[in-house]
Amino acid sequence: MVAFTNVKIGFEEGDVLRGVSFEVMPRETLVLLGETGTGKTLTLKLAAGLLRPNQGKIEVLGQEVSSMQEQELLTYRRQVGFVFQEGALFDSMTVGENVAYRLREDRLDEDEIESRVQESLRFVELGAHGEMLPSELSGGMRRRVSIARTLATRPPIVLYDSPTAGLDPVTAQTIITLILQLRDVFGVTAIMATHRLQDGFGLARFRFDPESKRVGTARVE
Repeated sequence: MVAFTNVKIGFEEGDVLRGVSFEVMPRETLVLLGETGTGKTLTLKLAAGLLRPNQGKIEVLGQEVSSMQEQELLTYRRQVGFVFQEGALFDSMTVGENVAYRLREDRLDEDEIESRVQESLRFVELGAHGEMLPSELSGGMRRRVSIARTLATRPPIVLYDSPTAGLDPVTAQTIITLILQLRDVFGVTAIMATHRLQDGFGLARFRFDPESKRVGTARVE
């Protein structure tokens, strides 16, 4: 579903990614675990086609994203869901209108839009909150609305940028459970960036050992 091959990118301050390679198979969740400034969000933006690498190849859904022209990228980005760290909701729109936004951009039938919005909000257990504004919700609820908005477009791949950052442990676990449900119920393939070790242990089935250069079963030491 996703393949990075010797991807390099840097800015005036120097290189950030120095020859990154990995693959994500269907229904897998890849966890990018590390401190702030280590290139996690940058990797997600490359996968989403928001940035181009200086070197290397990026393939997603069988398409070489790293060589696409801008018009091709506009079409491609509609196939990939992106859950931003702060939710990135429109403050002037209700919860339901936020979830419906992309669907209306795609000019879906209003009955289909309403059905998808309700289904998505029920999935994140916010079915009764469609008429509320984002400012009336807690931080965890806003993250769940962001996940519902992504789910409504039914993408095969979702990129999560620190979706549990700033949340209390109970609320963070709720978000992790939703990500697992998206994988198991809808078969979503995902890449998640996080600095929380608990998220990695909660989602990952395998871990990469940098010393042996091998992948083994993930476990809590």
